[in-house]
Amino acid sequence: MRRAPAVLAFAFAALVAACQSPPAPGWPEITFAHRTPIRLDVARVEVVQIYRPPQAAPNVEHLFPITPAAVLRRWAKERLKAAGTSRTARVTIVNAAVIETKLPTHKGLQGLFYSDQAQRYDATLEVRIDILDDGGRALGHVRTVAERSRTVTEGISLNERSRVWFELTEAVVRDFDTEMERTIRRYLADFVLPGPTSKWRTDPRVRAARASATGVRWQWAGSAS
Repeated sequence: MRRAPAVLAFAFAALVAACQSPPAPGWPEITFAHRTPIRLDVARVEVVQIYRPPQAAPNVEHLFPITPAAVLRRWAKERLKAAGTSRTARVTIVNAAVIETKLPTHKGLQGLFYSDQAQRYDATLEVRIDILDDGGRALGHVRTVAERSRTVTEGISLNERSRVWFELTEAVVRDFDTEMERTIRRYLADFVLPGPTSKWRTDPRVRAARASATGVRWQWAGSAS
């Protein structure tokens, strides 16, 4: 009989453990280290975040395992390389919001026979890159917006919802990365340096010929507005 309290205590502990949610998963890093950096003819790259998360509904990005804004800051650090001797590339995070929208679902007895999509998450990333001379004058700029959406079903667990949020962040940032690189190479071509062994980088005459052939001027018409 003396063992009864111990047995009951063990049974109670096992019951509590069974009722608890599974441990939160560890999320991998969203990194760009495997991507070749974009070498810019600037002396420095600075990041400015003007987007301020509201920290309240309908915004939910502050609840994410890894916030979109944090991934964008990492993107700037790993994808943009200052390889020049003057000028600044200013990366401005304009938007990094994720909005939750509740979707209509079946109610009452009908709800027992349906597994509805209950919420939609709309992610929007907007980043602007300005090239500034050493006096702060704008020489050119590009802007990219990437958007993605995901829906989740009723009754989804916290861990499952976090997984959806992580996958949404990863997908929209990959979209952004692809489009921003394409935009930089197209509209800021005269500020992009090739590899260190390229003659175009070391011979000003080759650089001038390239600019003339492509119709790109040093202060191309993409000057900041």
